[in-house]
Parts: sequence; structure tokens; C-alpha cells
Amino acid sequence: MRLPVLTSLGLCLLAARAENIDILDGVYLDLNDEDGFRDSCLQGLEFGFDGKTLIHPKQLATANEIFAPSPSELEFAARIIDAFREAEQAGKGVVLLDGKLIENLHVENARRLVTLSEAIGAMDD
Repeated sequence: MRLPVLTSLGLCLLAARAENIDILDGVYLDLNDEDGFRDSCLQGLEFGFDGKTLIHPKQLATANEIFAPSPSELEFAARIIDAFREAEQAGKGVVLLDGKLIENLHVENARRLVTLSEAIGAMDD
């Protein structure tokens, strides 16, 4: 846990979200500690970071695995986008999807996930 810098990380995350820009978590320096790197990536994802700054190619697969949206997340994101588009065409500003209220902020996040997945896929090609 990075408790001493948690407030600073939170402020950086808030600033990035307010400006609609991506934000990457800092580097993990121990190249031989794969479990520690994985834990650091998971923690960064839980904090809200969009990815991780990497210092070695061997970190790429783990970072992509953790930060890339899962197929089920992408499928739900597509459903959110479609449902909201239909609601807007009907003159509504919100829609229920699977019993959950969906509004513009959810659509923005869904679009961000799709864009992130496309960017990661382009790098894998």
C-alpha cells in the first residue's frame, strides 16, 4: 500500500478525470518481483488509474491483462452505449439497463473502455 502518497494520488486522479485525460500509475522498479508488480497493477486499477508506466517489456503482458477491459465489460459497455442512444432518440436522458439506471456519465465511461480496448489491441497488432 502506498499510504503516504494516497492523498496525492487521489488529487492527481481527480485532476485527470476533471480534464478528461488518461492517467498512468507510476513505475514498479523490481523487475524480478512479478507478484509485487501484479499487486501494484491491481492496486492502481482499484485506485482508478488507466494504466501503468512501464520500464521493461516483460511488464507489458501483465499490465495489459490487468488494465484491459474484459470481454464481459466490453459487451456491457456496448449495451450501455446502444441503450442510451435509443433513449436519447426517444427524448429521454436516462435509461434502465438490467435494472440499473444509466445516464451520460455511464456512457462516457463505457466509451472510454471501448477506446482503451481498441488502443491496447492496436499495440498488440
